[in-house]
Amino acid sequence: MLQRIRKTLRREEGASAVEYGLLVAGIAVVVIAAVFVLGTVVKNSFTKVGSSISSAG
Repeated sequence: MLQRIRKTLRREEGASAVEYGLLVAGIAVVVIAAVFVLGTVVKNSFTKVGSSISSAG
């Protein structure tokens, strides 16, 4: 019986919850970095457009 438990614990078929958690964490880091970078770009674009509109009027 002990050998059967050891075999079950040693099997490496598919990803575990920890591996999925690490994958999700990695994706989250990439998304957060993209939001910060693109957020700055979008903010600067709106600032330029707003300045152009107010100087034209």
